[in-house]
This record gives sequence, C-alpha cells and structure tokens, in this order.
Amino acid sequence: MTSIERDWGWAPEYLVAMWLMLQQDRPDDYVIATGESHSLRSFAEHAFEAVGLSLNDHLLIDEYLFRPLDINWGKGNPAKAKKILLW
Repeated sequence: MTSIERDWGWAPEYLVAMWLMLQQDRPDDYVIATGESHSLRSFAEHAFEAVGLSLNDHLLIDEYLFRPLDINWGKGNPAKAKKILLW
C-alpha cells in the first residue's frame, strides 16, 4: 500500500461544522479538518482490526487503480473554524 496520508474526519462532526457555518450572519470560507494526518495503511489496519480481521489476509492492491495525480500527503488547518465557529 502506498504511503498516502490524509486528514481523516468523522462525517457527523463535519455535519455539525456545516450547521455552525449556516448559523453565521455572513457567509465565509472555513477549512473543516482534524488538523492531523494519518496514513491510509493505518486507517485500513484499524478498520480491519475493529472487525477482528487482519489487513494482510484480505487486502489486494491493484496499481491500475492508483490516481497518478493524487497527492501523497494532506492535512487541513481548522484554526478559523475553531475560533469563529467554536467547532
């Protein structure tokens, strides 16, 4: 598995952030993110462990499906959302 890292978030928390944005008097731009970056491998390992399986026993990698222009690392800065939305 490649060394891709992302800023993984939890959808219900992101919906709260969206709702908070809609409560503002004026529209504005916010970065909704965790501020932490974790590898795709780590994310997949945790998911498989949660259901009692080993990632290596069930993972098949098809490099044909890799996105050639994908970024290897991503992390957002939610400071503005924390300050203004108290998120």
